[in-house]
Amino acid sequence: MDHPLLLILVKITIFSLMLAIGSNLSFEKMLSFWRKPALVFRALLAVIVLVPLVVIFLLKLFNLPSEVMIGLALLAASPGAPLSTKRTQRAGGSLSYAASLQLTLAILAVFVTPLTLAIFAALFESISQKVAILEVARQVIMVQILPVSLGLLIQKFAPTFAEKIAKPLTFIANCVFSILVILACILGLPLFSRVWQLPLVAIAIMVIVSLGIGHILGRLDDDMRSILAIFCIARNFGLALFIAILNHIQQQVIPTLVAYVILGAFVGVPYSIWNKRRLAGLSREINSL
Repeated sequence: MDHPLLLILVKITIFSLMLAIGSNLSFEKMLSFWRKPALVFRALLAVIVLVPLVVIFLLKLFNLPSEVMIGLALLAASPGAPLSTKRTQRAGGSLSYAASLQLTLAILAVFVTPLTLAIFAALFESISQKVAILEVARQVIMVQILPVSLGLLIQKFAPTFAEKIAKPLTFIANCVFSILVILACILGLPLFSRVWQLPLVAIAIMVIVSLGIGHILGRLDDDMRSILAIFCIARNFGLALFIAILNHIQQQVIPTLVAYVILGAFVGVPYSIWNKRRLAGLSREINSL
């Protein structure tokens, strides 16, 4: 697990995913999203404020092992999972809004991730001893902001080229990410017993409550409801693993990250199916009037 090739794979994965996100969405669409302050506020409140607060509450409530606490803190501080747009589409959400929110979260991660981790470090001694906050901020700039900015610049000044590379780049990035998740599961499953019983209960609560937060805050817009719910539970596994590797704690936290991915899929997939059917039913009711 300490092999340098793992760090290289994680860096390549995050860089390619962020580059794909930046090249797939024009800055004009981003501005259109940002001109809706109520929409942006609800989304950011749910994803980067309320979900970390839920995790803080769980860490205070349960007597969890330090490695589980660190893993959950890393997930709370890593919003904007790379495949969130695809997951929201399966739930009946708007691709344009989901992509705009994902890019917004990728840009804000340079501030949100270190700040969130700093709050966790101030509240929990076991986290402050393990995570170097300033190094996290520097590395997030390198692996998230630079490729996203490059993608946006390509989209702005070479739109034809961006259109040609967007789909194959996204396909390659998603494949690399899938390989990373599979590799992490292979490495983490033998250690899965570390997150059994109480830790698994805490992770399940985090997933379910986060999903509920997004669903409730999206109540004014049926399309937004499913998108926010998915974005709340879809934490950035790659970024969380990257931070863990930087701080030489990947062996401790990978079981927690893997457990979250599994439970997130277990809860998220049925929700997506239910919500898509719900939206289809509402659409049929409207058309029949």
